[in-house]
Amino acid sequence: MDSARITTLLEPFVPPASLCAEQVEALSKYLSLLQRWNARTNLTAIRDEGNIVLRHFGESLFAASRLLRAGAEGKGGALSANIPEEQRCNAAELSSVLRTEEETLSVIDIGSGAGFPGVPLKIYSPQISLTLIESQNKKATFLKEVIRALSLSDAKVFVGRAETYTGRADLVTFRAVEHFERVLPIAASLLKPTKFFSAGAESAVPNLGYPTIAPSPRLALLIGATQQEVAERVLPNFDWQRPMPLPVSSGRILLVGSPKQ
Repeated sequence: MDSARITTLLEPFVPPASLCAEQVEALSKYLSLLQRWNARTNLTAIRDEGNIVLRHFGESLFAASRLLRAGAEGKGGALSANIPEEQRCNAAELSSVLRTEEETLSVIDIGSGAGFPGVPLKIYSPQISLTLIESQNKKATFLKEVIRALSLSDAKVFVGRAETYTGRADLVTFRAVEHFERVLPIAASLLKPTKFFSAGAESAVPNLGYPTIAPSPRLALLIGATQQEVAERVLPNFDWQRPMPLPVSSGRILLVGSPKQ
């Protein structure tokens, strides 16, 4: 699928201007790689390219745009004209530009499978440090190939179950995992300790009506709306934000929560 078609399909999820040409090209390369592997290894039940872009890429990038800062964004989410596009798409140069503003944000994606939402989060915001947790060897091998093929720096695959991983992160994500209730407290346990921010840390995202979120720690779930009640019951010590309906979807949401202070 060409880059123009991918950009068009992603318009309901992220503004076209938020992705530079190299990022869209990376998504196109990722899609081709996924299709080739999916022909012999069951990575996703969705086979149609358009639906893969909508369901997998779109939902993941929607989450990225609400959780992470794109390379072109300054503090508070406002676009910064002093970060050129070539730096926005280069993780090393981008890290240099942003180093004086904040620490690198660490992200763990549990049960990453074919790489969603973790890999699109990394493509959207290349300065993050990403760990993909996947217990199935074939899927983990695919994820390693994606990291190699897309030249994703500061990204790794942990082959095993989340409960055996000893690292911690500022942001933990997952979608479509088995045993949802069991995984929730495991995901929460992988968050770094709470950090404290000034009262001015939140600001409105233009034209969306949703607030941006303090950088850490956060648990972000791409789930069915009916699972929200389960999340709130299993993790009562979390403050949950208003659920964000996923575009081009019936009954799916992005649910974000942080441990109560």
